[in-house]
Amino acid sequence: MGLKKKLGLGVASAALGLSLVGGGTFAYFSDTAEASGSFAAGTLDLSADPTTVIDVGNLKPGDTMLRSFDLVNGGSLDIASINLDTDYSVSDAEGDNSQDLGKHIRVNFLLNADKLDAPIFSTTLADLKGMSPDVIEGNIFSGWLAERGGNLAAGTSDTLYVQYEFVENNQDQNQFQGDGLELTWKFEGKQGAGEAR
Repeated sequence: MGLKKKLGLGVASAALGLSLVGGGTFAYFSDTAEASGSFAAGTLDLSADPTTVIDVGNLKPGDTMLRSFDLVNGGSLDIASINLDTDYSVSDAEGDNSQDLGKHIRVNFLLNADKLDAPIFSTTLADLKGMSPDVIEGNIFSGWLAERGGNLAAGTSDTLYVQYEFVENNQDQNQFQGDGLELTWKFEGKQGAGEAR
């Protein structure tokens, strides 16, 4: 064998040896693991049952009417606070009103039907219409929700009692004969802070 062949064979053997040594350093055991996650938003679904909270005729000064309705949480998240937006319109039968009929209708919010003499909040429809949501929530619903552990739990309902009163006073109320008042209450439930489950 010539010198060139021996040198070529030596270089080839060295290269093969290096490749085996180098390749051997990359041979090791391995394993992999995967993790995944998902997110699904919860729901708030507040409703009132029945949707007509009061429907009365032949009302006169001094009359009181007790009504109840359920606030229902049909969602998957607890409701921690409730806002109430009040609106109404008055139909003036004779066109002679100098006052707002809503100022003569008092609304007493009660914890239950047995506590007619101790409302948790009492105001007129006119004043209720002008109140900000945080004032209403703090005066009406914070106490009502506190009786239920601080929230209206998902998938539950509870009863709200309301007494309406056509307040008899020394003012001329003859102007309201034949008049009507259409009331709209809009409830807005809000979630509380906390951890998802």
